[in-house]
Amino acid sequence: MHFIKSLELDARELRKELIDIANSEYGCHLGGSLSVLDLLYASYINFENSEIILSKGHTCAALYAILYKLNKLKEKPSLSYGKFNSLLTGHPNHLIPNITFSTGSLGHGLPYGIGVSLSNKLKQKESGENTIIIGGDGELQEGLIWETLQVASGQNIANFIYIIDKNNGQNDGATSSISPYHNLKSRFSSYGFDVLEINGHDYKEILESFSKKRANHALVIIANTIKGKGIPSLENNFSSHYVKINEATAQKWKEELI
Repeated sequence: MHFIKSLELDARELRKELIDIANSEYGCHLGGSLSVLDLLYASYINFENSEIILSKGHTCAALYAILYKLNKLKEKPSLSYGKFNSLLTGHPNHLIPNITFSTGSLGHGLPYGIGVSLSNKLKQKESGENTIIIGGDGELQEGLIWETLQVASGQNIANFIYIIDKNNGQNDGATSSISPYHNLKSRFSSYGFDVLEINGHDYKEILESFSKKRANHALVIIANTIKGKGIPSLENNFSSHYVKINEATAQKWKEELI
């Protein structure tokens, strides 16, 4: 339990850094960065030797904050994000160490990740080395996602974990009113994948779900999250998709963090 508590405390500090990035010159995609942060941080803590791909690349503020926290990034994100000549661009920059693929246009991180998994399979790498792909529920509207999963299923590519940050929101509002998903869990199961549904902000549940990966089955984790997680006025507020704030608001939000 001490380990879980330490992760929760880390996450609180990481959320403060995200608020500071939103207080930078250009702001950031704050709502989705706050929702994906726990999933992304737990992935980096748990999978030290695996390639981790953030397919919902617009939430790279969370990625940069985590890499900085883990001493994998030299620049403090809130001081250089979006600035001229900074590598910390608004989508993951492959010129940064530990980032192998620049995701931006939604739907492309998953096929890249499945390609990495297929390459590892052909090279007969150890089955314990899984590719970790983290996407969003709005991203599931991209046809390329489902085409890729069909290939993964048909070619028996099993050495990957696909985590869905299901915060029920996208740029234009609620996914349920724009393009609702019916029987999402059974849809993934029909491809032959193992499927789990968890609380995407509960570190114990997240880490336990990782341990349930079977060597001969791909694992899809549907993680129920909250857009704007941690800031009361932003939680489930779709206007949090992209945020630029002043110093006073940043200080207020950091004091209100839950």
